[in-house]
Amino acid sequence: MAVVVLDGLRNLYNSMRAQGISRYRFNYQRGPANFDVMFLVDESPFALLFGAKGHTLSFEFKVQAGFRVVHPQLDKPDFANLCSLLRLEFDPNNRFSPGGFLQDFNNHIPAHANPAQKAEPHDIARVRRNVEEAHKIYFCGWRDNKPRGERVTPKNLEKTLQLLGPKTAASCDKKNISSCWTDIPGGKVDVTDP
Repeated sequence: MAVVVLDGLRNLYNSMRAQGISRYRFNYQRGPANFDVMFLVDESPFALLFGAKGHTLSFEFKVQAGFRVVHPQLDKPDFANLCSLLRLEFDPNNRFSPGGFLQDFNNHIPAHANPAQKAEPHDIARVRRNVEEAHKIYFCGWRDNKPRGERVTPKNLEKTLQLLGPKTAASCDKKNISSCWTDIPGGKVDVTDP
């Protein structure tokens, strides 16, 4: 399947925009598997993140203009884990694919965003784990690097980009500010502009 159109995202996107929500989190269940899904519209292209609850499986799709996912694919280990989680067995007459997974998902996308379900940085960190100090998932503040004569590191900017979005990362780069993170849930603070 070359392109999957997720037209179910259109209403959700419009609801998010109307409420000023750029990162939204909701649940999707398919068979025995339950997924935390995050729809990030502050990235270009948009990002759709899936994290299997209670498992280490996570994956991401880029959503192009028109809510299209072009050539939806997963790497082999993730695809095998997904099939295992869904308890699928190979059937040559009914082949399972990432595109088929997305087509089913399209029918389960909420039409309206609930402001209480904004995707927080620690939610996103559970899916995007390939970042600096991946165990530190709770945002705990900003550090101005100018008084120390230091420069925000590329790794910190990448973590800021992945977990807080491109606008915040660009602001941190311009102002020479690092995002700070902790592994202690009680140390978490609300994200403010740097």
